[in-house]
Amino acid sequence: QVQLVESGGGLVQPGGSLRLSCVASRSSLEDYTIAWFRQSPGKKREAVSCISAHDDSTYYENSVKGRFTISRDNAKRSVYLQMNSLKSEDAGDYYCAAETRFLLCSEFITPQDFPSWGQGTQVTVSS
Repeated sequence: QVQLVESGGGLVQPGGSLRLSCVASRSSLEDYTIAWFRQSPGKKREAVSCISAHDDSTYYENSVKGRFTISRDNAKRSVYLQMNSLKSEDAGDYYCAAETRFLLCSEFITPQDFPSWGQGTQVTVSS
């Protein structure tokens, strides 16, 4: 399993932007499918975005399409989630997760598909 560390969360006003980072401790993330999950109080952990290992194809949950962008920088062992036009409903704890079976990103991915997780970073959207 790969060790992951997230950063970039914080407090932002509605309409603002944040960029979350997910960095692998030692290995490149090139051969990993990486997903960002969000967990809000009282809700299940849900996939927000994903980037596939095989072809870098991406998935976005409907509510974030057009506002969030996932990308990877293999040289920096990093995957990013650029979040623009943030809304109050985007708030929560964001986790990056990795898997090595070349899972194809889609609306069907679940937390159980990913064996490696970071510790999470909190996003608060409030005026």
